[in-house]
Amino acid sequence: MLKNIFLILLISLITVSLNAQKVFKVAYESQADVKIYAVKYESQCDLKVYFVNYESQADEDGLWYWVKYESQADVKIYFVDYESQADLKIYYVDYESQAGWRNVNKRHILYGN
Repeated sequence: MLKNIFLILLISLITVSLNAQKVFKVAYESQADVKIYAVKYESQCDLKVYFVNYESQADEDGLWYWVKYESQADVKIYFVDYESQADLKIYYVDYESQAGWRNVNKRHILYGN
């Protein structure tokens, strides 16, 4: 019984960490895990992003939380000047419910799977 509870807790923690999207903006491209370009139109993006106010809210795809320190981040990002330089194109949405993937084939860029 105790073993099952431990297993369930472990799976829950892994699932949360895979969905967590705590991001840190780095100063140099070479420091980044992912190069980002913010597009003007939703139809051009891979991921629709909404910035949440609290870390605990960053629990679904596209819900990002800015962290103060690089060591707190799940992903270090760098904003490039041109769309062709980007690993991932994002579009900022106005509501939390709008966040998520438009191109799920790019999911591996943030999660590595």
